[in-house]
Amino acid sequence: MDLGFDEAQQMLKNSAREFLEQECPTTFVREMEDNERGYTAEFWGKIAELGWLGLVLPEEYGGQGLSYFDLTLLLEEMGRAMVPGPFFSTVILGGMSILEAGNDAQKSEYLPQIANGNLIATMALTEPTATYEASGIETTATKQGDGYVINGTKLFVPDAQGADVMVVVARTQKSSDPTQGITAFLVDPKAQGVTVTPLVTIAADKQAEVEFKDVSVPASAVLGEVDQGWPTVKRILDLGAVGKCAEMLGGADRVLEMTVDYVKERVQFGRPIGSFQAIQHHCANMAIDVEGCRYVTYQAAWRTSERLPSTTEIAIAKGWVSDAYRRICALGHQSHGAIGFTREYDLQLFTRRAKTQEVSYGDSDFHRELVAQSLGL
Repeated sequence: MDLGFDEAQQMLKNSAREFLEQECPTTFVREMEDNERGYTAEFWGKIAELGWLGLVLPEEYGGQGLSYFDLTLLLEEMGRAMVPGPFFSTVILGGMSILEAGNDAQKSEYLPQIANGNLIATMALTEPTATYEASGIETTATKQGDGYVINGTKLFVPDAQGADVMVVVARTQKSSDPTQGITAFLVDPKAQGVTVTPLVTIAADKQAEVEFKDVSVPASAVLGEVDQGWPTVKRILDLGAVGKCAEMLGGADRVLEMTVDYVKERVQFGRPIGSFQAIQHHCANMAIDVEGCRYVTYQAAWRTSERLPSTTEIAIAKGWVSDAYRRICALGHQSHGAIGFTREYDLQLFTRRAKTQEVSYGDSDFHRELVAQSLGL
């Protein structure tokens, strides 16, 4: 694996950082925490103009046709800037699901709208069982005439409040193998019988509980093959886990920079606190963790992008980065002292997001189990 970037990738990272430093300062991030939608139409429009929403979509659908590895480089910069809004939900959870499993008509209808910024998408997957395994899918979709009727409850659905379309994962058939009998549907969140209830989260991101009560959808709403939807869901979970690793890497890198800058300037006992060995070791440990995050994230992203076997690499990356980001934030707080916990300082913004990202698409324990399984244990 070549960890170096080509010219286009380096330009993408550089231009993204320059744009986000100007258009997404922490003052904007703070404002969006209190915004009902979590973003502004103006900011979303600028992202669309840059082509980011169609970065990995084929050119025939208005995209740029770049690789998923390229997208993770962009997500890294977004994590560094804590970009608010439904980018992750729309591009990965919605867009990639449709790209992976959609028919020609579905791709033609939805993907160009995603690319130009006119459509917000998400995926309703997790349920009160709080697992990312197929056995956790208990929402049902019952055949009725030419269509289906969906009943069940989904929890922690990102950006459901403002979504135009939702990929709903439901069970269409009971089976001894929980990965069988699962089907994905394209559902309008405003359809009769759908109730979206916003949730209050530690990261102030826009998650919701979505209840489906006798929601009727036509056969054309089926995304992919009936009863064979789990491989698509598993692919999206892999892409989501890698994407969150990239966001956490960007955030961890910024926390390290903020901490080093602070300890160089903060004077105590007549000298900068960065001159004390304990603080130096904190920063060194943070730097080691950041570089570890970088390697395992890029490796998993590259293998996933190339569609190589990557189950173990993704599990290693998500398991490691989830814990490492938490350690980095904790050491950042220790180095800042009590002031790092105050709302006036930006460190707490990263720490709160780290807690959400840590459990998204499986926490470290979940992924350690996958690593153990890959070892034959």
